[in-house]
Amino acid sequence: MKPRGYFAPLTVFSHPRVVRHVIADPRWDLPDLSIAILADLHICRPWTPLSALRRAVTMVNGLGADLILLPGDFIADRNLPARAEPADAIVAELHRLSAPLGVAAVLGNHDWWDCPIARRTRFTRNSVAEALEAGPIRHLNNRAVAFPHGGGRFWLVGMDSQRAFRKRGRPGLHRPNEAFADVPDGAPAILLAHEPDYFAEGDERALLQVSGHTHGGQANLLGWRPMTPSSYGGRYAWGHIREGGRHLIVSGGLGYSGLPLRVLQPPEITLVTLRRGI
Repeated sequence: MKPRGYFAPLTVFSHPRVVRHVIADPRWDLPDLSIAILADLHICRPWTPLSALRRAVTMVNGLGADLILLPGDFIADRNLPARAEPADAIVAELHRLSAPLGVAAVLGNHDWWDCPIARRTRFTRNSVAEALEAGPIRHLNNRAVAFPHGGGRFWLVGMDSQRAFRKRGRPGLHRPNEAFADVPDGAPAILLAHEPDYFAEGDERALLQVSGHTHGGQANLLGWRPMTPSSYGGRYAWGHIREGGRHLIVSGGLGYSGLPLRVLQPPEITLVTLRRGI
């Protein structure tokens, strides 16, 4: 039986599935860490309204995760036939998120491309960044923060969008060396980066990268995801990817871009458990 809402864009957002991944890695020498991921919200009416975000926040809180990560794309694709919600209203709903280690976020490409303030100020300001920085959610703009956990600590590193200026012929706003500058060599680190493509760089400073951006391709045709917005096709489209002893989690996210339709790729809340491996 197919999960409810596979072909019903008006209702599917209200009923995201919870996708669980367990990562066991010998470099993780701390107690188990659970991470809830809420990606690619693209809040707009009627497809992904604030009321549906409110229900998703309640679901995330119910998972009891240690840490909640928001990998970007809070606002709607302006090419989508919809009425966008402002960033401050979206972030206000996200203030209800609660976890022992808190909530952290980075910006996505649409948070730059489709932000009216960013376009008006030639990308010197951003409405999503300003809304995040006015509240309790940590905005990790090319910086890292250490978290105590089980008698030790790990680092969460956040990078800005790699495709912030893709349509303008300019490089992205991500600054990997700046982001990792405070992380001691060999320290356990998790990288939060909106686009998964950075994983191909082979950066070994993070044992886990958490990303969104792709929506799982938004269409999953027996594993073929032809709509995946990546330079690597479907290589980093969705799920748990392992390369060179490193781990990448790509959440299928909640919202839509391009078309308000998902085909066999329902919206999701992602829950990752990171534990010590052999």
